[in-house]
Amino acid sequence: MAAVKKKLVIILLAFTICRLILTVGLTVDPTLTEILHVGLEGEVKLEASELEAVSLDFGRLSSRGEALAVVQPASENDVVTVVKAAYNRPPFAVSARGHGHSINGQADTRMKGVVIEMGRGSRVNFLPRVYEKEMYVDVWGGELWIHVLKATLEYGLAPMSWTDYLYLSVGGTLSNAGISGQTFNHGPQISNVFELDVVTGKGEVLTCSEDDNSDLFHAVLGGLGQFGIITRARIALQPAPQRVRWIRVLYSNFSTFSKDQEFLISLHGKPASERFDYVEGFVIVDEGLVNNWRSSFFSSSNPVKISSIKGDGGVLYCLEITKNYEQGNGDSVDEEIQALLRKLSFIETSVFTTDVGYVDFLDRVHKAEVKLRYKGLWDVAHPWLNLFVPKSRIEDFDKGVFKGILGNKTSGPILIYPMNRNKWENRSSVVTPDEEVFYLVAFLRSALDAETLEYLINQNRQILRFCHDSKIKVKQYLPHYTTLEEWKDHFGDKWTQFNAMKMQFDPQRILATGQRIFDFEPSTVISKDDM
Repeated sequence: MAAVKKKLVIILLAFTICRLILTVGLTVDPTLTEILHVGLEGEVKLEASELEAVSLDFGRLSSRGEALAVVQPASENDVVTVVKAAYNRPPFAVSARGHGHSINGQADTRMKGVVIEMGRGSRVNFLPRVYEKEMYVDVWGGELWIHVLKATLEYGLAPMSWTDYLYLSVGGTLSNAGISGQTFNHGPQISNVFELDVVTGKGEVLTCSEDDNSDLFHAVLGGLGQFGIITRARIALQPAPQRVRWIRVLYSNFSTFSKDQEFLISLHGKPASERFDYVEGFVIVDEGLVNNWRSSFFSSSNPVKISSIKGDGGVLYCLEITKNYEQGNGDSVDEEIQALLRKLSFIETSVFTTDVGYVDFLDRVHKAEVKLRYKGLWDVAHPWLNLFVPKSRIEDFDKGVFKGILGNKTSGPILIYPMNRNKWENRSSVVTPDEEVFYLVAFLRSALDAETLEYLINQNRQILRFCHDSKIKVKQYLPHYTTLEEWKDHFGDKWTQFNAMKMQFDPQRILATGQRIFDFEPSTVISKDDM
C-alpha cells in the first residue's frame, strides 16, 4: 500500500512540474526530471478547491495567488525535495504557509509555483519535544503556539514571549517578530530562540544559532521568509504561573496614559514582585468598542459606564496590565499590585479587575474567535495596519490620528503599547524606529461589506500619508509594500545586508514571493546600485 501511495505521489509531482513547465512556457530541465524519481512522503494537491484555499488568508484583501500545487509535507525531507526542484533551472516559486494569518497575501506565490502547507495541512509527525532540564522545547516550524503551550505545560514550563493570538505558526511569527504585552520584559519571540533548522532557497538544510551560521540565524528571524523555511525552532522556556490577575484602568488624557505606560516598561529589570508581567493598552474613540473581542472584559455588571467618562477630544485610553502568580499567593500579589497602582495616574473610579487561569488569559482571543465564527463575523476582510511609532512623536500621532483622522468609526480594536528597543536583537532583519522606546499602534479592524472595506483602506492611507507629511518616522510591522524603492526605504541601513543575504541563501529569489520584495522577472538582476 505504501509503495502504491508513493507511486501516486510521484505521478502527481510529475504532473505538477509538467504543468509548471507548460504554464510558463519553459523547457524540461534535467534536474527537474530527476526529481520525479525521488518522490514525496507527503501529498500533492492539485484540486481547484485546495488552490483557492491557499490563495486566501486572514486579511481577505487579496486572492490573486498563482499556486499551481499545494504540498502537504510529511517531513523536512519533503520540504527539501520541493525547494531543490524549484531551485534548479528553470526555477519556480515556493511559499511556506503556516496558519494563513497574513493580511496581504504574503504566503501566496506571486510567480507560478508551489505552496507548502507547514501548518494545518502538514502530515509531519513532529510533536514538541520538551527538554525540562535545559529549559527549551524543539518544535516543527508549522506548529501552532497553542500546541507548544499545551506541550510545555505538562512539565510546568512555558515560553517567555507570546502573541495575543495563539493559533499562529511558530515559523510564521518568527519570520516577523512575535509581539505582545510581554515584549517589554522578555523581548519579542525572536529574542527567545536558541536554534533553528532552515531549508534555504538552495534546498540546503542548515542548523543555525548565535554560534553556528549566525548570519543566517539573525537574517531568518524577522526575515519575512526570504532566506529559508524554518522547519525546527528551539524555544526558550521558563516556569509557568498558574493564575493571572488581569487589570484594566482608564485615562482621559493621552500624556498621562503614555507616561504611565512608559514608566511600567522601565521596570523590566526589576524583580517580578516590583513590576507587571504584561503591559498593553488600547484606544477608545467610540462606544463601538464594547461590541468587539477586546471588550469582553467590560461586562454589563460593571458599576462604571465608559460613556460616563469624558475623554480628551472624545478619546479614552485603556491601560491593560497583568500579574502572574501561584495558587495560594493571591494576598501577596494583591499587595504588589496595589503598590504599583499607587504610582499611576488613571481615573480612580475606572479600575476593572478579574482573575483567570494562565492558559485562559493567553488564549483569550481564541474564545472570542469562536463566538465571532458562530455569528459569521470572523471570515471577513481585515484591513489591518500595524505601525511602530517612535516615542518622541507618539503625542503628535495621537493628535493627528486618534483625535483627527479616525473620527468616531473604528470598526475594531486599536492597540497601543510601548516596547524597549534594548530587548530586540539589532542583527535580526526586523526594522524598528531608531529610539530606545517605541510604540506599537495596531489598527485591527474588520469590514463586513465592500463600502466599509474601502473606507478603512482609505483611512489607512490617510494615516500613512499623515505620518509621511508630518515626518513621523514610523515603521510598518507585518510590512506591505509593492515597489523596490518602498522596501529599500523600509529597511534603511539594513537593506544592503538584507539583499546580500538574499543573494547568498536564495539567489533564484524563489522563496516567499508573496511578500513582493524580490518579486521580479527571472531575468532581472539586482545591481549594486539597488544595494
